[in-house]
Amino acid sequence: MSEKNKPSLKNIDILFLSVFGSGFFPWAPGTFGTLVTMPFLFALGTLGAPFFLYIPFLVISTAGACFVTDFTQRKYKLHDPSWIVIDESLGVATTWLFLQNHSVLHYTIIFALFRFFDIVKIWPASYFDKKVHHGAGTILDDIISGLFAGFVYLIINALGVI
Repeated sequence: MSEKNKPSLKNIDILFLSVFGSGFFPWAPGTFGTLVTMPFLFALGTLGAPFFLYIPFLVISTAGACFVTDFTQRKYKLHDPSWIVIDESLGVATTWLFLQNHSVLHYTIIFALFRFFDIVKIWPASYFDKKVHHGAGTILDDIISGLFAGFVYLIINALGVI
């Protein structure tokens, strides 16, 4: 990648994939991208956004992110660069689907669970991360990690641990 062809926040695809530039944070960009998403999820939860609209929005956003990620990775000849954090945003948004209580404690727990599963990448997330190339692999491993985090959250909530 030449300096001329370097990703820039002036490009709408880079702005989207880096979640308004948060992916360019110098330390732990995935964690930072997840953290940046949390206030939006908190607002959705506390304002009572219609849940039935959320799932189609998440599905459409995920499909769009797969397409834009694929296009951008091909354009810059990259594979899953650390500044692409839309996958973390969509992954934690997937975990948010399971949220039973809109307290700060529960948001902190889904944040921690998602980051754990995103970092560890148990199968099938690891399969998507390593074997599925282009946009889908970059995005879908985090969606799967978000599902695992959501299921674990439901279990610990049902057991009364939180």
